[in-house]
Amino acid sequence: MEKVRVVNGLGGTAWVIGWLFTIGYLKLGFWPGALALLIWPYHIGVAIAGLHH
Repeated sequence: MEKVRVVNGLGGTAWVIGWLFTIGYLKLGFWPGALALLIWPYHIGVAIAGLHH
């Protein structure tokens, strides 16, 4: 029987980096920053969409 090993080195790290970047770039407070933990791509999308207008 063969053993299968799954290695994922950057998925979680990239998520944390994106979350921290969102908090810093958008200057979010505590509760919006906590919410951004789940939906930080949405916050970045809203900020970028605002730059085009």
